[in-house]
Amino acid sequence: MKKEFAVIGLGRFGGSICRALVEQGMEVLAIDNDEDRVNEFAMIASHAVVGDTTDETVLKSLGIRNFDHVIVAIGDNIQASILTTLMLKELGVNKITVKAQNDYHEKVLRKIGADHVVHPERDMGRRIAHNIVSNNVLDYLELSDEHSIVEIVASKKMDGSTLIDLDIRAKYGINIVAIKRGQDIMVSPQANESIREGDILIVIGADQDINRFEKKIVE
Repeated sequence: MKKEFAVIGLGRFGGSICRALVEQGMEVLAIDNDEDRVNEFAMIASHAVVGDTTDETVLKSLGIRNFDHVIVAIGDNIQASILTTLMLKELGVNKITVKAQNDYHEKVLRKIGADHVVHPERDMGRRIAHNIVSNNVLDYLELSDEHSIVEIVASKKMDGSTLIDLDIRAKYGINIVAIKRGQDIMVSPQANESIREGDILIVIGADQDINRFEKKIVE
């Protein structure tokens, strides 16, 4: 089943996360109190609504507690960010990621129960979107608009298979450039190297090919 996300705040940061999630085929509810921004995302997100998320009745009417993950990307209004996060927590939202303005803001967000706190000046919207969609992805580095290097945790499904068995380059057009196993790292692993569950595969390729591979390896 597709995961369902809600993105609150459609500024530069929230907008980039919203677009990246949609690109990865996720269901996304886009929310902002600015009608022009909401109109901009009406054709991008699955649903886009104008709403004040500091109002509990608004959040309840949107069925916000049913979403798998809510991203609070409210701009400069720290109070609105904190109030929204607090209400999401009280309504029982499963996972909450919040954009912090500064270290003090982060401290407050963590105290009230935010699961992840991110700083836009330190994190890219696309990178965060990639990480929150797939539990198997540990890290993500954009090489260009269409190519990335990704660290992926080998699933149980891959346990015991060799690189020849998996035939990843032919099937997906991507390359495993290294395998991390505990403290060891194998650069340019041999084709007969067996993969173990929990190995960290360092993969390079086009984003759409990496996404196809991730979907196949997740159990």
